[in-house]
Amino acid sequence: MGRYRELLRYVRPYTALVVAALVTTVLGTLFDGFTFALVIPFLRVVFGKVSLLPEEGSNLVERVLHDVVGPLLPNNDIQAALRNVIIVILVAMIAKNVLVYFSRVSIATVQEKVVRDLRVRLYSHLQGMGLAYYQRTKGGQLLSRMLADAENAKPAVGNEALNAVQSVATVIVYLAMLIALSWRLTVLSVVLAPVLIVGLRPLVKRLHSGYLRTLEDRGDLTALMQETVAGVRLVKSYGAERYEHDRFAAAATRYARGVIRMQRLATLSGPISESFGAVVTVMLLWVGASMATGPLRSIQPESFIMFLFVALRLLVPLKVLSNWPAQYQNALASGERVLQVLAEPPVEAQAPGAVAAHPFRDRLAFEAVWFAYEGDAWVLREVSLEARPGDVVAIVGSSGAGKSTLVDLLPRFYEPTRGAITLDGRDLREFTLPSLRNLMGIVSQETVLFNDTVKANIAYGSLDRFDAAAIEAAARAANAHTFVAALPDGYDTLLGERGTRLSGGERQRIAIARALLRDPPILILDEATSQLDSESEVLVQEAIDRLLVGRTVFVIAHRLSTVRHASQILVLAHGRVVERGRHDELLAAGGAYQRLYDLQFRGESRPAVAP
Repeated sequence: MGRYRELLRYVRPYTALVVAALVTTVLGTLFDGFTFALVIPFLRVVFGKVSLLPEEGSNLVERVLHDVVGPLLPNNDIQAALRNVIIVILVAMIAKNVLVYFSRVSIATVQEKVVRDLRVRLYSHLQGMGLAYYQRTKGGQLLSRMLADAENAKPAVGNEALNAVQSVATVIVYLAMLIALSWRLTVLSVVLAPVLIVGLRPLVKRLHSGYLRTLEDRGDLTALMQETVAGVRLVKSYGAERYEHDRFAAAATRYARGVIRMQRLATLSGPISESFGAVVTVMLLWVGASMATGPLRSIQPESFIMFLFVALRLLVPLKVLSNWPAQYQNALASGERVLQVLAEPPVEAQAPGAVAAHPFRDRLAFEAVWFAYEGDAWVLREVSLEARPGDVVAIVGSSGAGKSTLVDLLPRFYEPTRGAITLDGRDLREFTLPSLRNLMGIVSQETVLFNDTVKANIAYGSLDRFDAAAIEAAARAANAHTFVAALPDGYDTLLGERGTRLSGGERQRIAIARALLRDPPILILDEATSQLDSESEVLVQEAIDRLLVGRTVFVIAHRLSTVRHASQILVLAHGRVVERGRHDELLAAGGAYQRLYDLQFRGESRPAVAP
């Protein structure tokens, strides 16, 4: 119930519409009960007895009908009385259906808006999560929760909930009618209901845990599909179609088995409820017939017939209510999976920082910084460095040395475990994340482009701030204008998912144009030319050279030949800075940098070291 109450919080903005739906549902139920009560005057007219005058021993329903419908039944005119009863029945049924229509439309509106709000809230929440969360969570699982689980949660706050309310209202109205007709028969018909409810409880518990497992399996299936589509080039290159087919088939089979198991359990509640209803019906027929025709008659025959109609009609909402906990478990489990994500603390949204970052003026420094991922060993150990405006700081080292982690601390993708990073003497944690990141531009090997226009990708997130001339100027400076102009729609051309319409070099130049347009004072550059052919590398390197002018740059260098002119070079090994200096100084020192350089240029004549 705790999770359900959390879901209901998203219904609160639409309380007025929910109340209107509930009120019309209850009114519709009352009209429905009144329609059934009209069976008594209808049968009396058919049997030639027009009057509804209460007789000795008459029940409450008969007395109410006399007051409401009695004036419409003219004495000694059976045809007119029959006509009037039929008209009242039609009016009551039309009124009931109008009310039910309004309640259904209202609740459908509420459930769609609640699901929309859930998805928007979930998306916004995910935007506030740190990189560590995405590294430990499958993308397919997030997609499954965003789309499928949010959709499946609808019944819990929509039609299924309304059905439950309507069924409860129907049960209350019909029980009141049954008690008014014959309290003895009513006690007989409901005495076994608790037995049914208690008997179904173990089934409901198994369904809840089972649905959670099948939803996890569906998330894994989505994740596997996403990975295969993203890596289709690798799959085809290695001829791994059969391998991936078998993996997907195994995951699909596991999910299907779980769904079938849950359907088998959920369907079991129906036959149990039907059998229970049959037992109650037989007992009513046996006892009620004796009460209506025996020597101690305690109920009129037409009232007993109505009692049977209402009792049989009562079986439908009772069946809905008995099956509802079982069928509801899927919706509740789906909603629970969405709420699990929302329960994760949004690290970035709650990150400290109360003031806007000021422009970089003097000094950016790492001060004895240590860092470790959750539960892992130290990735960085007591790193200290200092960069001034216009400096180019190159970071080199073998794979796993901590280069990428070091630069990820600058935009606060992660926070230092120990030590601090300061901007002009102030800890970066004092600044709000948006203002801090506005000072920085990032160009990496793996260029991220979206399925949007060229201009939207260049002016990403700020399309309203830049005009077409500024976007074109940035593209020209990045050596991108020529190929962009040749695209079918120029700067309005859609690039496709992940920019698949462009080559690697073209994607890199779009990313550089994006950084140039933003004009950040601090640039983080993960060697952007390491995976390009020679021709593309020349064009990209020219664009990078323009990008470096007048900025403080942190370069993760894979090709040491590209950092010869860096202001300082840091050599990382096992998370520590083992050497620092300029290119010629480090070569002359004959240490770790010289060994890395010789490994890259083995077999080639090393450039002479400046004296």
